[in-house]
Amino acid sequence: MKLHVHEEGTGDRTAIVIHGGMSDHGTWHAVTARLVAQGYRVVAPDLRGHGRSPRGTYTPELLAEDLVENLPEGADVAIGHSLGGLALSLAVERLRPARAVYSDPGFLLGKMEFATKDFMVRMVTEATPESIRAMNPRWSDEDIAAEEAGFGRFDITFFDALQNFPADYLPVPPVRPALVQIGDPSLTITPQAAAELEKRGFEVRVVPNAGHCIHRDDIDGFMRSLDGWI
Repeated sequence: MKLHVHEEGTGDRTAIVIHGGMSDHGTWHAVTARLVAQGYRVVAPDLRGHGRSPRGTYTPELLAEDLVENLPEGADVAIGHSLGGLALSLAVERLRPARAVYSDPGFLLGKMEFATKDFMVRMVTEATPESIRAMNPRWSDEDIAAEEAGFGRFDITFFDALQNFPADYLPVPPVRPALVQIGDPSLTITPQAAAELEKRGFEVRVVPNAGHCIHRDDIDGFMRSLDGWI
């Protein structure tokens, strides 16, 4: 599948950033600006069913295949958030970034208790800046606008597939140097899973007082937690 891929910056280092569910590449705007300022070329895809990318069948494996087909190999760093972190983990061996960062990743999405599909559909289709702000009071105006735009481009049939994802995609020992960055508390990674990831060779860092969307709740904390990884 040919994904829509946004690129920004002309630096001699490459960073890949992969958004989470119901979003698109625009939700990385603040991180992209920071990375470009540090000399990176930033490559940001829209996952299938999201943003300006085509619709189709939805499985974690297909999301990963799309990344392999559309993104450059050997990036200096690849960062995936939530669903994007899950997709990156399944593609990382073939994408071969020098370093991989999984931001509150969806390794256990199949085990999570989701709200009803009807509620999720209403949240997306009836979203306003005010409703998004009420749920995310720390976000900037630009983050609110990016979320609303992402909702407007999201294929809501993705929810049907999401509820049938296999339960456990917790990665085996990392094939590339890997950081798992989690919120405080994390929406997707339990304390037990965090401990297991550390046992398997992942570095785990908690960003204090940040929720699931760390890069939007606390952009400065997000960037500090990447010290040594970018």
